[in-house]
Amino acid sequence: MVGDYLSHSEDRSLLGQQKTGVFYKMVLQAMRKVLRKSKTKPNGKKTAAEEKKLYLEPEYTKARITDFNFKELVTLPREIDLNEWLASNTTTFFNHINLQYSTISEFCTGDTCQTMTVCNTQYYWYDERGKKIKCTAPQYVDFVMTSVQKFVTDEDIFPTKYGKEFPNSFESLVKKICRYLFHVLTHIYWAHFKETVALELHGHLNALYMHFMLFIREFNLVDPKETLVMEDLTEILYSNAAAQNHVKER
Repeated sequence: MVGDYLSHSEDRSLLGQQKTGVFYKMVLQAMRKVLRKSKTKPNGKKTAAEEKKLYLEPEYTKARITDFNFKELVTLPREIDLNEWLASNTTTFFNHINLQYSTISEFCTGDTCQTMTVCNTQYYWYDERGKKIKCTAPQYVDFVMTSVQKFVTDEDIFPTKYGKEFPNSFESLVKKICRYLFHVLTHIYWAHFKETVALELHGHLNALYMHFMLFIREFNLVDPKETLVMEDLTEILYSNAAAQNHVKER
């Protein structure tokens, strides 16, 4: 089950714990709230109208769970090594995105999501031999989470012991992981935003998306052409955040 992938290195997580701990606790509190509302679970079915990007409606794009300045959260601290910072944040985003997906995983099935799709883009999985595999969305997500879990718990790739070096291919691997996580995160918006709203977790989703997008842009981890599929949402959330920060500074 997707939720089984939440374990990660305690040593590394301490680097980002101070800045992301509050957000993580908010997500967990929201999930407990959802579990208490079992009588109001959505049915997971989408109408034609819901395909018109419900997540772009102003009443939803303005929803945020925090007023954190995420730009400050992703900036590399002077005293921390770049690879260590990338490792810490990548592991944290893996856990948060995995947790967010788990809240709607029961609605993401082989019947409701027969392909891994975001807008007009369909994603395929490639196995270790490079073979292209067409799969359902839940299968794709399972492939992603299983692979990333394997990477972040591999001491030779994501070292946690003092003095152990990161591999030369580390940055390229982080880029690969972030690309996969982007697919999962945006699929939630495209295919399961109605369920996310019904569970009252759209504010969490917006905050997570903003934080993640600023991180991958700060360190150029995902090709901008790849993220164009959700550029409309990105620009709206950025504008809303900038407006809120301007009001706070006045």
